[in-house]
Amino acid sequence: MSEKDNENKNKPIIKVVKLGPWFFPILAVSIILLINFFNGGFDMNYPKSTSISSFYDLLNKNQIEKVDILTSTSGNTAEITLKKAAYKTSTDKELKKVTKEKGPHYLVKDVGSLELFQKRLEEAKGKNLISVYDLKPTSNWGEWIGLLLPTLIFIGFFYFISKRMSGGAGGGGQIFSIGKSKAKLFDEKNDVKVTFENVAGLEGAKEEIQEIVEFLKTPEKYTSIGGKIPKGALLVGPPGTGKTLLAKAVAGEANVPFFSLSGSDFVEMFVGVGASRVRDLFKQAKDKAPAIIFIDEIDAVGRARGKNNMSGSNDERENTLNQLLTEMDGFGTNSNVIVLAATNRADVLDKALMRAGRFDRQIYVDLPDIRERAAIFEVHLKPITKSETLDVEFLAKQTPGFSGADIANVCNEAALVAARKDKKAVDKQDFLDAVDRIVGGLEKKNKIITKAEKHAIAIHEAGHATVSWMLEHAAPLVKVTIVPRGQSLGAAWYLPEERQIVRTEQMLDEMCATMGGRAAEKVVFDKISTGALSDLEKVTKQARAMVTVYGLNDKIGNITYYDSSGQSDYNFSKPYSDDTAKVIDAEISGLIEAQYQRAIDILTENRTKLEALADILIDKEVIFKDDLETIFGKRPFDIEEEKPETMSQIISETNSENIPE
Repeated sequence: MSEKDNENKNKPIIKVVKLGPWFFPILAVSIILLINFFNGGFDMNYPKSTSISSFYDLLNKNQIEKVDILTSTSGNTAEITLKKAAYKTSTDKELKKVTKEKGPHYLVKDVGSLELFQKRLEEAKGKNLISVYDLKPTSNWGEWIGLLLPTLIFIGFFYFISKRMSGGAGGGGQIFSIGKSKAKLFDEKNDVKVTFENVAGLEGAKEEIQEIVEFLKTPEKYTSIGGKIPKGALLVGPPGTGKTLLAKAVAGEANVPFFSLSGSDFVEMFVGVGASRVRDLFKQAKDKAPAIIFIDEIDAVGRARGKNNMSGSNDERENTLNQLLTEMDGFGTNSNVIVLAATNRADVLDKALMRAGRFDRQIYVDLPDIRERAAIFEVHLKPITKSETLDVEFLAKQTPGFSGADIANVCNEAALVAARKDKKAVDKQDFLDAVDRIVGGLEKKNKIITKAEKHAIAIHEAGHATVSWMLEHAAPLVKVTIVPRGQSLGAAWYLPEERQIVRTEQMLDEMCATMGGRAAEKVVFDKISTGALSDLEKVTKQARAMVTVYGLNDKIGNITYYDSSGQSDYNFSKPYSDDTAKVIDAEISGLIEAQYQRAIDILTENRTKLEALADILIDKEVIFKDDLETIFGKRPFDIEEEKPETMSQIISETNSENIPE
């Protein structure tokens, strides 16, 4: 055992008692009860006040049983108890309202001279006008407590409010420490459970993040040859891809202090608070340098300046951003503090924040591909009791476009589904049910649907399945159901191909398959319904993107009206003329109508098979790929799956081909 351990062992253990929010109210009530105790207990019988002359009248009439003389430094009082017969025959109605039979009944607030009063009582006792009298000295504690209580309650209340408002040391409260940073500090002593082992996939981003940790662990390795440690790194990517998880892994791996906070923590209703908190944050980080600062959702304070500032007033958020810019790269900056930030809105960030010297690196955290999804599944399946036959590769294939957060949700939902069915382990079907639940929503088997509506829904969904089966570039079908889920009356699941680039014919086939539902209604019933709303929304977006974004329309040409900087959001005018707008509208409509007619033609040729598929769907309510193969035969476009290659594999193959023999 080391000396440091011995010192820690010998140190006295000091237990800090935390006062709850109800401490002071309970204390106040206790003091009030204490006052009552000192003032004679908790008897709620209060005697009626009377004068000294009235007392002597009662005394002379032989109506008094007992007299208690209460002496104190502030004055002498007397409590009078009447005889039972006198109390019952008393004509004083108010007396019987405020007192009880046992007494005391009257109170003489000032008896005058105590010696003279005692002498009169002795004389009355000698004449048998009174049975007994007693002398009771009283304490002034009740009076003193009554005087001090309001002051004590006020002081206690003020102390309580001040502690609540201050929020503790370094916490940044609302009044007394309003300008302090709200950053949460993680250091090597904190129990941070997330490490790089918990981060699956994201190999490129993880490599860069690990390098930043190395910068701070061994800076001399890089500075010895003249290199400078980067000032900051910006994590950019869609929601749920693991940006915050990467930062947590840095906190778990780095042996340096790690300050974590959200962009909204700088924002306050008071002027100048945000800038003050930025200064305090960097001051704390510089005091503990080398250190890492992580700002989550930095777009809350880092938005481009001058946007939507209609009043021309001094914007508090801009002041905060200006202070952040100065602290990151201004006079007197410290190179041993690295700033990490995460956002999914990099397009709205201020250009001054994005320049080299502030955020030297932009690390793009993209949605995981099939191999990365398999690795993420492996991480999230560790705490789950799973079946031995469960194929992780299959799960990865069934979840295209899912983020890391989505996969974590699927694993959790699958465990809940299995537990609901009283299973001991989670199997393949539980995961498929979980995906269906997340994508489509909860099944509503008790929803009231007429026979005609059910037939129409079946024809609609069978139309989607038929057209997608007949088109080469449409996504292959996985499952079709007419059981209502969420807001939809029916649903079809497809397994889209993970493409890096999309060609015109692929988009047209997808649009045609989407219009297959409405086309089937037209072919079978010669009527259309409102059930194709989501389909129309999808194809309209696709057609608009083809014409105005990707330049895939011959009439418009190789022109895009897409603005990646996001500046177009603030413009009130369109980037094209009215004449061009008419052409765009006509081309969008033409694209959709052409694919709609194409779907009608396909379904007209295969009407018998379409109705056969709809009948099976009405009977079973759920059909799979095998059912389509039974009706249509093997899909002619299904080819063996090509294994995707990484760029490193492609480069290595190219280099090997170029090596001379």
